[in-house]
Amino acid sequence: MIPFFDADAVHAALGYPELIAALRDAFAAADIEAPVRTAHEVGTPEAPGRLLAMPAWRRGDVLGVKLVNVFPRNAARGLGAVHATYVLFDGTTGAPRALIDGEALTNRRTAASSALASHYLSRPDSRVLTVVGTGHLAPALARAHAVVRPIRQVLVWGRSAAKAEAVAARLREAGLPAEPAPDLAHAVAAADIVSCATVSTEPLVLGRDVRPGTHVDLVGAFTPLMRESDDALVRASRVFVDTRAGALAEAGDLTQPIAAGTWSAECLCGDLHDLCRGAQFGRTGADEITLFKSVGAALEDLTAAAMVVG
Repeated sequence: MIPFFDADAVHAALGYPELIAALRDAFAAADIEAPVRTAHEVGTPEAPGRLLAMPAWRRGDVLGVKLVNVFPRNAARGLGAVHATYVLFDGTTGAPRALIDGEALTNRRTAASSALASHYLSRPDSRVLTVVGTGHLAPALARAHAVVRPIRQVLVWGRSAAKAEAVAARLREAGLPAEPAPDLAHAVAAADIVSCATVSTEPLVLGRDVRPGTHVDLVGAFTPLMRESDDALVRASRVFVDTRAGALAEAGDLTQPIAAGTWSAECLCGDLHDLCRGAQFGRTGADEITLFKSVGAALEDLTAAAMVVG
């Protein structure tokens, strides 16, 4: 029987400093092949859902695939929106090596990738982090950002004040000074870093509220019909993505401004491959607004899964 690594095992194996370093090396090496994920509508009008398949491999070494179900209305059932399983295989024989809790793996690698981007794009003196969203990813993002920047205050905003307080309480238990934010615009304006993880179809982080020098981290909206930012913010920012192919195909935060003619793919400054191998500068000035848009990359999953299994 192949071993199963549950959420506790995943969290124990994937410390943020080590995972951030491993992802930096993986993006710089660019020796993992990962096609753009496939997506299928599998829900109903009452319970919309998507099935995602995300394979990746390093030839002769390791390969794996993550299967993800995303049901945005699960909150009403007291469930997370994302459920996932990862299967890791031997890259020489194709034999299965492990099953891994996909939600824990996704939360860890997503947060670590955001922190990796922040290392290049946020100001080194960033102290105030605003987290937009109260899902399972929100606490992970705050903890990962705090690894690479001297965060002294975390503001948590969500549509539910009770859920925002619950996330803030979890972060305080983890040693981060966190509090719920009653007003989103004020929380965004107060931030050095804004990290947004929602399934919104309407802009939440608006260009008019983001002050010069802010880094905006958008990780939630993952389809062309979703978005977390408005056109004004995208136009005002130096924009980076996790991978060009994935983001320009799936990220509504970018594809919608492109379709509207208010922004162009030619304005994209680079992706994590460019940043990690030094092919592109990150932040170039203290007053610059930077934006990192991720939709998730299978390279990240494979790197994290290999670390879990060892």
